[in-house]
Amino acid sequence: MKAAVYHKTGPPEVFRYEDVPDPAVFPGGVVIDVEAISIEGGDTLNRAGGPMTATPHIVGYQCAGTVVEVGAGVEDRHRGQRVVATMMSGSHAEKVAVPALVTWPVPDGADIVAAACVPVAFGTADDCLFEFGHLRSGETVLIQAGAGGVGLAAIQLAKRAGATVLATASSDERLERLRPFGLDHGINYSRPDWVAAVRAASSGRGVDLVVDSVGGSVLVGSVQCLAYRGRAITVGSAGRDPTPFDTSVLAMGNHSLTGVFLGAEIATDRARAMIGGHVEDVAAGSLRVEVDRTYPLAEAAAAHAFVESRQAVGRVVLVP
Repeated sequence: MKAAVYHKTGPPEVFRYEDVPDPAVFPGGVVIDVEAISIEGGDTLNRAGGPMTATPHIVGYQCAGTVVEVGAGVEDRHRGQRVVATMMSGSHAEKVAVPALVTWPVPDGADIVAAACVPVAFGTADDCLFEFGHLRSGETVLIQAGAGGVGLAAIQLAKRAGATVLATASSDERLERLRPFGLDHGINYSRPDWVAAVRAASSGRGVDLVVDSVGGSVLVGSVQCLAYRGRAITVGSAGRDPTPFDTSVLAMGNHSLTGVFLGAEIATDRARAMIGGHVEDVAAGSLRVEVDRTYPLAEAAAAHAFVESRQAVGRVVLVP
């Protein structure tokens, strides 16, 4: 099979489009013919300097396609079934072998490209907002990096839950593109007074919850946006800012800060059911996936470079 691989970590140019051995099915697993690959933020971080499980390494957390082999002990998946899957690595390829436990059926007639973008983005957003963020109807939430995949998912889920939704993006034009997803107040974080803008949009009170996927100095600003007893969620570090966080700033407002990592929960019954519901809602059209653009798998370097340019609204997808 063909795959986008690299022999060393680094910039997008390290990708090579090469022949590699087909993956073998294993007990409890399935082999999938890949039809769409959602590029996740962690994919670019791993390519830039993360661990390599093999040389050459195939990066990638998530893809969708058709089951072509079923391993011993798997009773709820079958050949010919369309699924979306998550994995530690390997999505940037024509085939992938994964545990059946981290696959979800794609309903008949659903867009396979949209389905490929659901588990990580919507699962992460749901955990940040509800499982760990405890968001309730009538509260106000600020979603950092609202134009990203997790951000767009969080905007929709928070609005559906009855919250007032604020979100940041790097330009007014990008913010306008978020309004159809449920955005109430857009905050341009390229401006130095963005914290004051958040507080003004919340009538000076601050927000009940912040979902921050940027980290560093932005996380410091996120905490400054909180109302008394407000909650902040830190998830990932898309901004790649090494600025350390001083936890002493939490005390005066009795604020809380919680780290979230979906991967630690994704195989639990709770998370699997939650993600399965989001796959079905996207298939039914009650939740939306925004795909900014698609690239052939052979152009993985160009696709990763576009993700890192931070011009995309929603997901960037590779198609084998």
